[in-house]
Amino acid sequence: MIENLQDLDSFINYSKEYLSRELGKQEIIKEQIEQSKKDLSNIEEEIDLLSKVNILLQKTSEFARNQAKKQVESLVTKCLQYIFESDIEFIIEIEELRGKSNAEFYVVNTMDDILIKTKPELSRGGGVVDIVSLALRIAILQTHKPKIQGPLILDEPAKHVSDEYIFNVADFLKQTSELFNRQIIMVTHNNHLAAIGNNAYRVDIKDSQSTVNKIIS
Repeated sequence: MIENLQDLDSFINYSKEYLSRELGKQEIIKEQIEQSKKDLSNIEEEIDLLSKVNILLQKTSEFARNQAKKQVESLVTKCLQYIFESDIEFIIEIEELRGKSNAEFYVVNTMDDILIKTKPELSRGGGVVDIVSLALRIAILQTHKPKIQGPLILDEPAKHVSDEYIFNVADFLKQTSELFNRQIIMVTHNNHLAAIGNNAYRVDIKDSQSTVNKIIS
């Protein structure tokens, strides 16, 4: 209880000091709030920018994937059509499974105006899958960034392709080597494929011993 004017004056001075301190705290809090609002605004802008960048990267990735898909489909299709002399087409179907892209390969033929889509391994007794495998190797070598240097090494390519089309395979390999300026090293039992090489060697085994003889120069 205030008993005299001196006590009242002291109380008023104390109250003013207290109010001044609290007002100072209030100003600091206001400044902190304003700074927090600015920080929040900057964060929201960064989130928006990152979201846009993420969308751009997804679109860019999708575009690049689609471009690569079209390139591979075109190269393999041309290879199949050249060798089998038909309107056969190679297509790649891509779907998202649990956040990962999964690619399935198919070949499409037209018979009596009916489209027939099958897996390569189920078409032409295995001959198609041999050519698809061969064409995919070439496509990867030629479209990979950075470019993969060195020869194309083949082990029994087109072993399931019938004799009717094996000459086309040989011609395709020869033209591929010349077009892309890439050496081809091939192991084969097929004389037609061996005949396209600049150098060919025959390996014979007798009594567990191998002999190598040059057959083409």
